[in-house]
Amino acid sequence: MRDIDNLKKIAVLIDADNAQKKKIKYIFEEVSTKGHIITKRAYGDWSNETLKNWKNDLNELAIQPMQQFAYTTGKNATDSAMIIDAMDLLYTNKYDAFVIVSSDSDFTKLATRLKESEVFVIGVGENKTPISFRSACDEFILTENLGEIKIEPIVEKDAEKKVKETLTEDIKEPVKESLNEVIGLLLKAHEKYEEEGWCNVSAAGSFIKRIKPDFDVRTFGVTKLPELLEQLNEVFETDRYKGKGVVNIIAYKPKEK
Repeated sequence: MRDIDNLKKIAVLIDADNAQKKKIKYIFEEVSTKGHIITKRAYGDWSNETLKNWKNDLNELAIQPMQQFAYTTGKNATDSAMIIDAMDLLYTNKYDAFVIVSSDSDFTKLATRLKESEVFVIGVGENKTPISFRSACDEFILTENLGEIKIEPIVEKDAEKKVKETLTEDIKEPVKESLNEVIGLLLKAHEKYEEEGWCNVSAAGSFIKRIKPDFDVRTFGVTKLPELLEQLNEVFETDRYKGKGVVNIIAYKPKEK
C-alpha cells in the first residue's frame, strides 16, 4: 500500500446526486494537501433541475461534468457510470489515489476493489454515511469538518483593514478584496503543514498554487511570498533559520490575540 504522505496523482470522482455542492470548494482544498489532482469529474443527470445550481462551481473549479441520464425511475444510473469510469481510470496505472465524494454506501465495493489494486482511497461524505463505506476507505473525511477558515478568531476584527493599508496604493480595490482569500489559504496551509507551530513558506506556496492557480504575489506589489507575509504582519509572524547547506528556511505562523 502506498504511503499517504507520498501521494502524487489523484483522481476526484463526485456523485453530484449525493454530494453537497456548497462543500465542493473546501473538499478540493482538503484533497490538494495530499497531492496533485489531475482528474476532476462530477456525475449526474445535468438535465435535471435539481443540479442546475452546479454550473458555476463546475466552471470555477474546472470540474468535468459527466452526463448520465436516469433511464429508470428509482434507479441510480449515476453510481454505475461512476464505478465504470473509476475502473477505467484505475487500469491506466497513473493514479496514486482516488477520492470518492458521496455519502452513498453503494460505493463500498468500489473502494474495496481500488484498495486491492494498491491505490489509496479517500472517501468524502456527510456524517450520515454508512459505516460500511467509511471502513472500506483508507481515509474518510467528514464534510461537516470542512469550511471557511475565519480570520476573526486569530486576529482582531479590524486586522484585515490594517493589512490592506500596507499594500501599495495603486492596487485596485477588487484585488484588495481577494486578500481575505489568500489569508484564509495561508491559514489552511499552516493548519496542514505546521511543525512545532511553524509552517514552511515553500510548502504553503505550493499548496496555494494548487488551490488557486492564478495566485501571483506580484498582484499585491511584491515579488516573493515572504515579502507578502511581512506585509501581513498584523496576521502572521515570520522566522528564518538555517537549512541544509547554504539554504535558509523561511517559516510563518498566525499571531495570537
